[in-house]
Amino acid sequence: PTADVIDLDGVRAQIAADVLRAAQPERQSDDDQIKVIGPLRLQIPLFNIYLNEADEVSRRLGTELTLWAMELPRPLGVDAVTLAHTLAGNSATVGFTELAHLARALEHALDQALALQAMAPVDPTEAELFVMVSDDIRRLLHQFAAGFLQAASPLVSERLQAWSQAAQQRLGGAAAVSEPPPAARTPAPVSTPLVLDHGFDTDIDQLDQVDADLFPIFSEEAQELLPRLETQVAAWLQNPAHTGASTACMRTLHTFKGSARLAGAMRLGELAHRFESAIESLLGGGAAVSSVGLVMLGQRVDALVAAFDALRERQSAPTSTLIAAPWAQTTLAPPHPVSDEPHPPATPAQGAAERASTAAAVLLPVDAVGTIDWSRFVAPPEGLPAAAPERVTLNPQPVRVRAVLLDRLVNLAGEVSITRSRLEAEVGHIRSSLGDLTDNLERLSRQLHDVTLQADTQLESRREAARAAAQEFDSLELDRYTRLQELTRMMAESVNDVATVRSALQRTLQTTEDELAVQARLTRELQGDLLRTRMVEFESLSERLYRVVRLAAKELGKQVRFDIVGGGVEVDRGVLDRMTAAFEHLLRNGVTHGIEPPEQRVAAGKDAVGSITMTLVQEGNEVCVELSDDGAGLDLRRIHARAVAMGLVPADAVVADAALTDLIFAPGLSTAAVLSEVAGRGVGMDVVKSDVQSLGGRIEIRSETGRGTCFKLVLPLTTVVTQVVILRAGTRSIAVPSNLIELVQRTPAERVEQAYQDGQYPYAGQMLPFYWLGALLDQPGRSLEMSGRTLPVVIVRSAQQRVALHVDDVLGNHEVVVKHLGAQLSRVPGLAGMTLLASGAVALIYNPVALAAVYGGVALQRMQTAAGHGPDNAEPVEPVKPAPLVLVVDDSLTVRRITKRLLEREGYRVALAKDGLEALDQLAGERPMVVLSDIEMPRMDGFDLLRNIRSDVKLAGLPVVMITSRIASKHRDLALELGASHY
Repeated sequence: PTADVIDLDGVRAQIAADVLRAAQPERQSDDDQIKVIGPLRLQIPLFNIYLNEADEVSRRLGTELTLWAMELPRPLGVDAVTLAHTLAGNSATVGFTELAHLARALEHALDQALALQAMAPVDPTEAELFVMVSDDIRRLLHQFAAGFLQAASPLVSERLQAWSQAAQQRLGGAAAVSEPPPAARTPAPVSTPLVLDHGFDTDIDQLDQVDADLFPIFSEEAQELLPRLETQVAAWLQNPAHTGASTACMRTLHTFKGSARLAGAMRLGELAHRFESAIESLLGGGAAVSSVGLVMLGQRVDALVAAFDALRERQSAPTSTLIAAPWAQTTLAPPHPVSDEPHPPATPAQGAAERASTAAAVLLPVDAVGTIDWSRFVAPPEGLPAAAPERVTLNPQPVRVRAVLLDRLVNLAGEVSITRSRLEAEVGHIRSSLGDLTDNLERLSRQLHDVTLQADTQLESRREAARAAAQEFDSLELDRYTRLQELTRMMAESVNDVATVRSALQRTLQTTEDELAVQARLTRELQGDLLRTRMVEFESLSERLYRVVRLAAKELGKQVRFDIVGGGVEVDRGVLDRMTAAFEHLLRNGVTHGIEPPEQRVAAGKDAVGSITMTLVQEGNEVCVELSDDGAGLDLRRIHARAVAMGLVPADAVVADAALTDLIFAPGLSTAAVLSEVAGRGVGMDVVKSDVQSLGGRIEIRSETGRGTCFKLVLPLTTVVTQVVILRAGTRSIAVPSNLIELVQRTPAERVEQAYQDGQYPYAGQMLPFYWLGALLDQPGRSLEMSGRTLPVVIVRSAQQRVALHVDDVLGNHEVVVKHLGAQLSRVPGLAGMTLLASGAVALIYNPVALAAVYGGVALQRMQTAAGHGPDNAEPVEPVKPAPLVLVVDDSLTVRRITKRLLEREGYRVALAKDGLEALDQLAGERPMVVLSDIEMPRMDGFDLLRNIRSDVKLAGLPVVMITSRIASKHRDLALELGASHY
């Protein structure tokens, strides 16, 4: 038999032996799951997947080329190039370099054939050469399936390379003829022959400085940009005259280059830069773009993809890759004679017949899961035991799901829960109505009984009267019962029928309630499972937090030991993303302000190495995060001095330690003596507090001079589903997270009246600020429902602050699905979210402590004015202004994320847009303080965005900063001419 035909008798015998061995399964070792082929070690699943796909692709490639050779002069289709490209890439992935190089050479030759067929018909001998190459590819693949790495036929490779070089010269000559005369153009670069080893990066002297935190973000973006670039180059190759193809390629390359350099992949950035230069050179060579130049661009795409794959493989942890039978560790001779000689030249028809017979002979068994197990055809050498049949174990693999889709599924599950709550409410109304029906039916039965009794009594009275008058009823003249008796009996039957219908309704309602209970359980399980998909271990942030501490300690010359306890606690991804910046700031503060220099610690009798510990504990539906250090503690005297200097407290006022501790959350307050890169701006702690409160959490501080400081953050496990308490004040009802409610009590009316006059409420030995909830919600100064001996008062706690609220009613506890706020409502102080109740009503979720911090002064004045105390013309307290807003416009996901994180660390709010059109939509809402814009973006670039901003009367004075890698003076001059504030 030839090398690419397998003996079917031997195959059947091997299958029978496998079946017998499968009947007596033995425990497989790790080596049984590895396939060794020469120097390659491949996992069996990868081996089988590659052979499955390569067999199908090579078969389609051979069929495509054979049909084309038989139907000349029909033009060659692009499908053959695509199939060769796929086969080369897949073979390179598993390390089968011989087949990869041969397929890549065929791909480039087919590219050249596409360009040449526009000038002259393809010769049949050339088509036969391509068919021979596809046959050699099939031979190499079959030998690989049998466990042998064979080299490509030298004759086929030499003929293909010679043809490729000749085609290169023909294409170069045709391009030279079509170009303008030398006097009218600049000298064109000398054409170089196409080679398999591109060598585009051999002279790059830059070194990669990959950032471990940023590279995963860049890798995710690159896996979208590179396929897009391949598609754009391929489209340009099909239509060289298309003017927009070069712009699309340049835009994609520009984004890729910037993201690569930002992530530290300097060699990839340089490759992309040279790719841009090659496109510019190609466009500057003349009016017509030569096909050979486009072919070279295709080679550059391949080189860029290969370089990215190599870098990604180096950055990822190595994984075991393939299968080997126990006997496959030695060098094996092929079971059949194998010749490296090429197949003799054949006509296209003969070649098609041979491939058809080969396809009929290579009938492969498929295992239980539908994966072809090629290794079953490898026969062990004599003297070695037969290998146990390899079994493919399908381990559960993680599935990547877009966060937007996952959030949508969670929201839909929440909608199902809300709909179920409404159904339960409706069923409750039906049961209530059925109870009323039962009561009315019983009353009707009693009334009917009385009517029947009265009718029978009247009948007996008439009968007695007739008997007394010596009269007798004639049975022929008068029935015994009157019409009244008939009606009463008919009514009794109707009442019984209604009772029967009521019983059926009760049974149906009971069944419906049981089904709703089951559906509620399934909905909760579904919602719980979806929420668990959003949960990530806190340990995933460990490397990032360690790096923050390490860099801060290095910057300040301190020695710090950082430990994370309880890192296995799972937290909602949304909570973790929103709190990462807060954790980083607290750690930097601990190193900067908490841990003393080594010499100072030694002088105080401490270890020279400071200690910071982050402890996580799950408590019900909350997670408690404690950040403690063994440093000097809070310097309350310096805090007081800074607060006096900033006008936050009077100079002669006596401030309690707890109040001084809370002052560290004041914007702009910092105890650092010198401004540095890690401290001194007073920006951060107010943002930390805002982030914690926006999640419905709280933050507490404990500090002891000379012993250290502890920050305790209590956060919800998830922000999607939460427990709330519904409070009513007047005609308005709001929801308050249950974890903020410390106590609900009934208080004597006299005590509440006194609290209105004093503005304070005694609780646990303290005087708490007292408000009517309606006054915080911009309603009149006090409640009008003051009747009754006791009135409801709610104690709300957030962080170390407590407030007492008088409410008109407490409507109970509910589990609700939190709906995120839009851009407008997210700026409302104290508003944490919204939800839909079972009744369908919209309920806003508030943090009353945050409301009191902003509107407490106004509310107190309203209350005292309504009670007859205080001036009517009291000036309202100005609410706290939100942080400045910055709009970042860039089509690079990496740049947007990095810039957003940088600006948020500095205390700004950030809005993002991926192009000019989206930026204009953002500008239609809240006006930002400044716009940071890229230049090259899809749909609308930075220049057009700048023109639109400057032409708008309302936005004409908005500062716009162009941030780009374009350093040419023409770009800078154009931007400044259009009105850019800075470039």
